[in-house]
Parts: sequence; C-alpha cells; structure tokens
Amino acid sequence: MADLEGNYKIVANNRKAFFNYFLLEFFEAGIVLFGSEVKSLRDGKGNISESYIIDSKGELFIQNSYIPEYRQSSYNNHDPRRLRKLLLSKRQINKIIGKINQEGLTAVPTRIYFNHKGIAKVSIAIAKGKKQHDKRHVKKTRDWQREKAKIFKKN
Repeated sequence: MADLEGNYKIVANNRKAFFNYFLLEFFEAGIVLFGSEVKSLRDGKGNISESYIIDSKGELFIQNSYIPEYRQSSYNNHDPRRLRKLLLSKRQINKIIGKINQEGLTAVPTRIYFNHKGIAKVSIAIAKGKKQHDKRHVKKTRDWQREKAKIFKKN
C-alpha cells in the first residue's frame, strides 16, 4: 500500500472519502504520533477509511484512525485507535471549524503520507456529503469509462 507519488510516500488512502463526499478544499496537517506509531506507518500499515476530524476546545483531532501496534515495540506500545492531535496554524483551525459549524460541511482525512523530509502528514479535505443519486451517477460514469476502454483495447 506504500506508493511513491512524487516525493511523498503514501501510507494510507481514504478512497471512501472520494466516493462519499464532494471534496472542496484541502489542508496539510502534521500529526502527533508516538514512536511505535511512526514505525508502524513506515512499514506501510495504517487505515483511515472510517476516520473523521473532530474539534475539541479549539483543537482538531483525528478520530477512529487505525495504526496497528508495532510488533517489535516493547511494553510501551500505543493504542491502535487512540485520538491523535492534528497540528495546524490557528488561522487554518479557525477556518476549518468555521466551515464545519456554519456551512454544514465536514472535515475528512484523505491520506496519510511522509513528506520529502520524512515527516508524517495528513491531508484533510473540507467536504460536502453526496446524495444517493450522486453516488449512482459516479458509479455509472466509472463503469462506462471502463467499458469504453475495453472496446478501444479490442479494436
């Protein structure tokens, strides 16, 4: 699951977010991790498909992200589903919280990756939920593109 995209090593992708939401605006955030969590992420393990962003007292946290325990770690291993703090500037935090509270939007993590300096980052998207008919339309166009590619490949 660990790909290299440009200078970034992608650890976890949230493909479900691209299907369930219209992604409007993106932010890059640091994430507070324990050493065993960083080692587990470097092994390419981690899942954010069911996770979401919450705010608590003016700070943003990622809820329900799964980073498995590092096998070689000793007794001071981490909780795989613990609340992890996101590191953003005050202006970015206020902007995200404002959009979540006023406009009825949500914030979802789209990917966890290591940047070119080797620091773990989270890509956050401000998103609006899709209706059922929007999801059907996306699936229909994707199937049509696949069929069209098969036809062109045969000819």
